[in-house]
Amino acid sequence: MDLLTKLCLFFLKAGAFSFGGGYGVLYMLQNEIVYKNRWISARDFVDVVAIAEMTPGPIAVNASTFVGYTLLGPLAGILATLCIVAVPFVLSLSVSIFYQKFKNNCDVRGALKGIRPAVVGLIAAVSLGIAEVSFPDGLSVGIFVLGAVLLFRWKVHPIFVMMISGLTGIVVYAGIWG
Repeated sequence: MDLLTKLCLFFLKAGAFSFGGGYGVLYMLQNEIVYKNRWISARDFVDVVAIAEMTPGPIAVNASTFVGYTLLGPLAGILATLCIVAVPFVLSLSVSIFYQKFKNNCDVRGALKGIRPAVVGLIAAVSLGIAEVSFPDGLSVGIFVLGAVLLFRWKVHPIFVMMISGLTGIVVYAGIWG
């Protein structure tokens, strides 16, 4: 099977099982893209997540575009994007048609209550995997703590936290102090 077909089939599968949104599917993306197929390195995956987080749109969609483009160029980036959104688009359309009828169904509510904690677990697993690469030294841990304090304590907008963290990285790692 050629790489483009394998890439498209993976992103169709990832889209089909992306319960909980982009963050919920990050573990699957990381496992398949980095560890199983070795399409990109763990460090590149962290960069993909950072870039996908900074750009408009769902993180999994942005990540699929980046991976497809990186591996095989613009056409693969477009196809990977279409593949990851195809199944969720059809499911969302179907669910929206029947949602009003089934929203109070106890089986549906029960299934959603069961899926939510699993999604948090998936996000936690990806976070730990990303942390291994993202915290190579004490300064990076300090940037993390600074970002967390700015977000949670002082309610600074995430865009400003990203900008402050990026500028701090430039100062610390790009030669001014590094």
